[in-house]
Amino acid sequence: MRNRATTPLSKPKLRQSWSKYNLFNLQRLRNPPTGSKTFFQQKWTAKSMARSYHGEQVRESQWARMFSRRIRSVVPMSPARLAQDDGSGMSAGRGAGVEGTKDFPRLTPFTQMTFAPLERRLDVAIFRAMFASSARQARQFVVHGAVTVNGKQMRYPGYLLNPGDLFQVDPERVMYATGAPKDKHERREGRVARKKSAEAEAKEEGATEESGENKEAESEEQGQKKENDDPRETLKVLLAQAKTIMAGNKDVLPAKRKQELRGFQKAVKRVLSRSDSSTVLADNLESQFSELITLLKAKPAEKKDTKRPKRDQSSDETQNVSESASESATASESQPGEALTEAFRQAAENPEEEVDTSELTDEEFDVLKRALVQMRDNPIDSTKPYATPWRPRDYMSAFAFIPRYLEVNHNICAAVYLRHPVARPGYSEVPTPFGEPVGTAAFAWYLRRR
Repeated sequence: MRNRATTPLSKPKLRQSWSKYNLFNLQRLRNPPTGSKTFFQQKWTAKSMARSYHGEQVRESQWARMFSRRIRSVVPMSPARLAQDDGSGMSAGRGAGVEGTKDFPRLTPFTQMTFAPLERRLDVAIFRAMFASSARQARQFVVHGAVTVNGKQMRYPGYLLNPGDLFQVDPERVMYATGAPKDKHERREGRVARKKSAEAEAKEEGATEESGENKEAESEEQGQKKENDDPRETLKVLLAQAKTIMAGNKDVLPAKRKQELRGFQKAVKRVLSRSDSSTVLADNLESQFSELITLLKAKPAEKKDTKRPKRDQSSDETQNVSESASESATASESQPGEALTEAFRQAAENPEEEVDTSELTDEEFDVLKRALVQMRDNPIDSTKPYATPWRPRDYMSAFAFIPRYLEVNHNICAAVYLRHPVARPGYSEVPTPFGEPVGTAAFAWYLRRR
């Protein structure tokens, strides 16, 4: 649903957001009319348009203090050109009617750097690095403690980054921000899973209350017996132990110890609530792949041996053989799909057991292998707040770019602020949807007010 307060459509205002409504406003963006406007009105209109995009979460008084009339830029100085031309020809032509050199560099858009100080803010840098779908969401990540700067937690969205600073965002937050949302069916699966986990927790709490003091000794014995059993049972035993400690020593334990025990209980419950099909172990898959490869190498030889007697039949039965071959070909076209789906179902339900791949072709085996790798790296998990398997959200490609002053690694959701943005001949390193007329008028507005 569109936020009518931040993304209006009647009077479009651009925002730092991946919203489809913001993309619609960006598509119909036009320069403001200047024919019947005074210079003051032109500057104010340009300032309001630019400020709706650049730092709309920052107060105007705070931005006025951040504004600097000193603009960072880079002047190209080619050694070869400086050696060839010292500027004497151009200086001789001034006022004498002599044409100088026409090889002028492109103009540098200095006024497009008006809002360069805002690019140092932590929330803006997170949005530029594509770790959040909007600057407001990036600000929320920082306030909630999901962002670290140089290895330390940072809760101030207005923190100004220095060249060389490394900031990192929680990968789960990034996957939620950049991934597609759940549909109604996926949301229903999540509700059912949460309901089942709540019922299991209620049963466990009732069992712990009935057992009472004898639960500690029984849990210790069960823990010793089931060390090599299912890890889920081990987690349940640990959870029961933590609950008995909390119930029996509530008055003796310090507050910090209680907080640690509660956090441990939440982590164990989160692991137990996940579906069995989504927890696919990498080691089991790698061993399974090796077994499948060995079976696949043995399969073509068996097929060749079975096909040789058919080729040695008499010439009188060639028509019957061709008809049977055509029928077997049509049947084989339908069988591989069923065999492939059956093999994938077996691998998904029982990842530790062997999968029968004798009826699969080489192409089908490659498809099965890729599917299992995807199931391992990008599993289906109804407990996640985003759609699984993960896929990028809609209308994301129009905003997918990284500025030059950032070095981003999306595998670990970390980025380095390399340097401050600068203006170069022909372009500015500050991403902005507005042209030079808007940037010049906005710069003149803040230049007058300083």
